[in-house]
Amino acid sequence: MFDDARSKKVVLVAHCLLNQNSISDGTADLPSQFDEIIEYLMANDIGIIQMFCPELTCLGLDRGDERGSERPLLEENTRIRGLLSDAANIDTMRRKADGLVRQVKQYMSHGFQVLGVIGVDRSPSCGVETTSKNGVEEQGKGVFMEILSEMLAENGVTLPMVGTKTHDRETSLEKVRRCVDVNRQPNVPH
Repeated sequence: MFDDARSKKVVLVAHCLLNQNSISDGTADLPSQFDEIIEYLMANDIGIIQMFCPELTCLGLDRGDERGSERPLLEENTRIRGLLSDAANIDTMRRKADGLVRQVKQYMSHGFQVLGVIGVDRSPSCGVETTSKNGVEEQGKGVFMEILSEMLAENGVTLPMVGTKTHDRETSLEKVRRCVDVNRQPNVPH
């Protein structure tokens, strides 16, 4: 089954790495997407599962405040994190994460390699190694990445996760290369 031209390799990618138009006002470093990462994935025949944008989905394009870009970045990100932590938004993100976990398990059950999750550090939602909290950038995951990690673990799925930063393109690309090591053995759900 599935013995056609497909590579059988996929990776989950934060929405804004493919669409900078979705991020909060005043924070875009790129006009459209993170070219180096996308080109690397394409050159290595790795399919891209574009995750939904938790902030856009739950809070809207203006993140619930048209003047948000007037605040210092980490203060605004902390405000956004607080809004994302609302019970209704947590429920929305859990439902979306459940859909992603189902996709991952489907791929894995059919022998595909799910190579990892690529997030965006400092993000209040999709940070992997760092997030914005209490007005500073600190170690830890964003609200959505916490939920996704928990739900993957609950389903016996372990995936490498890496955080990128659009203003540090060279380091981010190297981290992605290590995360999606195409020589790693295929993963299977427990």
